[in-house]
Amino acid sequence: MMTNCLALMGNMSWLGWLIPLAILSLLGLGTAALLKYLFTSAKSATGASS
Repeated sequence: MMTNCLALMGNMSWLGWLIPLAILSLLGLGTAALLKYLFTSAKSATGASS
């Protein structure tokens, strides 16, 4: 499976390496944004009573 994937990426030139990296970076940024939203909204909800 890994060999087939690497062969396909090699046939696509630089685009075959750019697309998976872009998808992984977007997933990482989305996860980081979600975690930041969850943790900052939890802190502001507890401190909003004052």
